[in-house]
Amino acid sequence: MVHCKSRMTICLLIAVAVTLMLGVAPATTLAQEKVIKIGTIFPLTGPVALAGQRCKAAVETAVEILNNKHPNIKVPLADKKGWLAGYKFVLVHTDSQGKPDVGKAEAERLINQEGVWALIGAYNSSVSMPASMVAERAKKIFMCGASSSAALTQRPDMKYFFRTASTDEVESHEFVEVLKWLNKTQKNANVKTLGLIYENSVFGKHAAEEAKKAAAAGGFTVVADVPFTPGATNLDSEVQTVKSKNPDALFGAVLGADYALMVKTMKKMNWIPKVSLNYCSGYQDPVIAKQLGPDADFFMGSTGYSPEFAGMMPAVAEVEKIFKTKTNNVPYDSDSIQETIAMLVLAQAIEKAKSLDPEVVAKTLYANTWPSPLSLSGKVAFAPGGQNKLALSIVTQLQGGKYKRIFPTEKADTKPIFPMKAWDKR
Repeated sequence: MVHCKSRMTICLLIAVAVTLMLGVAPATTLAQEKVIKIGTIFPLTGPVALAGQRCKAAVETAVEILNNKHPNIKVPLADKKGWLAGYKFVLVHTDSQGKPDVGKAEAERLINQEGVWALIGAYNSSVSMPASMVAERAKKIFMCGASSSAALTQRPDMKYFFRTASTDEVESHEFVEVLKWLNKTQKNANVKTLGLIYENSVFGKHAAEEAKKAAAAGGFTVVADVPFTPGATNLDSEVQTVKSKNPDALFGAVLGADYALMVKTMKKMNWIPKVSLNYCSGYQDPVIAKQLGPDADFFMGSTGYSPEFAGMMPAVAEVEKIFKTKTNNVPYDSDSIQETIAMLVLAQAIEKAKSLDPEVVAKTLYANTWPSPLSLSGKVAFAPGGQNKLALSIVTQLQGGKYKRIFPTEKADTKPIFPMKAWDKR
């Protein structure tokens, strides 16, 4: 009898050890739910806290859908309660503060102390870079929604990193195509010169590099190349430098509160280019656009989702109702919706793989095209390096506080206002 009990104890210890290795919380009783812990890394404080908090809410929205039955929601797995033999997701949230060293440390803590099975994050490309390296070394999947630096998916040895959103490389080429289109279709457009303003980070520097390459290929001359420190309290010098070169077009890689400060500083200095195009940034943030009011108008940017896209993406409406309960009624934006997509795609891969082996799930993510009703393309598929090769965006322009689709023309619902209206003409 003692021998049997010893064998049972050994078996139980082995089972617990295996579940801990998988990041799956072991059940202490038969009645306890089986859970898979997912760690999130977002900037919940700091200059881009508003965006980070919405990204956190977006993952929570996906998990609420996955862990419960929502037959009225038309996304994969929403019509069933629980999945993979009864497992449920449990989220462990952390705050990167938008700082690479903090994000890296939090990734290590989530994996080594919290025992998470996978990570989702991290909004800032400069945080996603080191945090995803931590996950890679631990052989943990890192699902990246909104970080746009193309460098993240140009690491050939990465096997566990996946990104659902578009990249600054794609957006740079898209922006140059917009400039060429404006020159062709707008009377006396004559856009020839380009200015760059960007945060001095992985995101900003890589966006600037891609912008220079795309501009050269498109025949445009970069006359201003101006970095700034993220979280700036004053951008007078930087905006003055750009103004002194007076470029026809301005490309901005400026996040959160820095974007609002840039716009306000441009107004204070009474300068505006003919056209301003912005990477995933404060431009996409509906809260910042509302705060800026008419000052936000006529700027342009790459947009993967805005409430004005509802007619093109009908599945978003029911999901967004849940999201709004977590954001004080703020709707999805291009960045936050990507985090919901990332979580939903990960769940689909686990379900299809019928396994909690990260290597098996990673291979499954690569091997399939995933239905994604919350994506503009309606699908997600990953190329080597982890980039979603089906990621789409539309160039929009804020007009009257609304994101109007202007390019490509087959997706447009409005003609662009060009050149941008002067500050005293609004």
